[in-house]
Amino acid sequence: MQSTMIRTAKDSRGEASPSLRNSLWAGAGGGVGALLPLFVHSTYVLSVLMQIEILMCLALGLNFVVGWAGLLDLGFAAFFAIGSYTTGLLSVDWHWPILATIPPALAAALIGAVFVGVPTLRLRSDYLAVITLGFGEIIQNVVNNLNQTGGPEGIYGIPPLSVGGMSILTTGGYYYVFLVLVTLFAIISWQVRYSRLGRAWLAIREDEDTAEAMGISTRRYKLYAYMAGAVFGAITGSFYGPALTAIAPPSFGFSESLLVVMAVSIGGMGSIWGALLGAAAVVGFPELFRGFAQARLLVFGVALVLIMMARPQGVWPENGLGLARLAASARRRIAKALRSEPASPSAARQLEEAKGGT
Repeated sequence: MQSTMIRTAKDSRGEASPSLRNSLWAGAGGGVGALLPLFVHSTYVLSVLMQIEILMCLALGLNFVVGWAGLLDLGFAAFFAIGSYTTGLLSVDWHWPILATIPPALAAALIGAVFVGVPTLRLRSDYLAVITLGFGEIIQNVVNNLNQTGGPEGIYGIPPLSVGGMSILTTGGYYYVFLVLVTLFAIISWQVRYSRLGRAWLAIREDEDTAEAMGISTRRYKLYAYMAGAVFGAITGSFYGPALTAIAPPSFGFSESLLVVMAVSIGGMGSIWGALLGAAAVVGFPELFRGFAQARLLVFGVALVLIMMARPQGVWPENGLGLARLAASARRRIAKALRSEPASPSAARQLEEAKGGT
């Protein structure tokens, strides 16, 4: 009753909840992103921006598992592959529309999440990382060796995405598709973050034994984290194939999973804004350093090391950038300096004359 009264009081003052406020910011960011192609006339730059959006979608999915539930997952690209290959096979061999392939892709990804989640519910830390890494390698080897998936050559000739009878054929068109996905995924993430499910994940991340003692079914909620991440990964994969018109096993290996983990870690574990910023850094930095030719990856690695040394908690940690704390600290220092500032000679002389007169 008391918590209900508090919430009602907050509503009466017109204060927006954090989830609503951040969702509005996400919508505003999506609006700004929609205007970006008007100022970019290079197909190459648009393709890089699209790759950033794809990694943003994957990072938001992995953030459920690693950032909130505290489960180390090194095989997240497996769900990305499941979505891509399910859409590719159904659209090429069975001539399904791209949008119609998304439900089967989600079903396949959820089965994969249950497959890897149930046996690993008792495991933690390094053991969990090994199991998820093995799951990712299994999926990549399966699609690499099956004739039905095209083997090492993969699947090519994937038809374009059609929406309302209009086919999307350009890089700019798919830029907007993934922009909608990023905005939608970010809004969903903020709604989940402040829900009962999100609070349960955070409790498990902080102390699993205490969460269990408080009545949280840790096994069930950890499985939910795998499933939520699998949904985001599979949906992203379903749109990835039509955007590139072809998919192949090397796109879904350990290196791709590592890029997603890097994006979440660099941005800030558990931070939605951090996941977005980290994805932009992981994809964008190597392109900015392309002028260094063969040494660009070395320069990129040095830049990442410097970032993590300067901001070990991430560029945009879960508790925010800390700008308010920095501003408050600066104000306190300025006020302290003003209070301790010695009086000017004229002021001191006037004070002495006043004392002599009395």
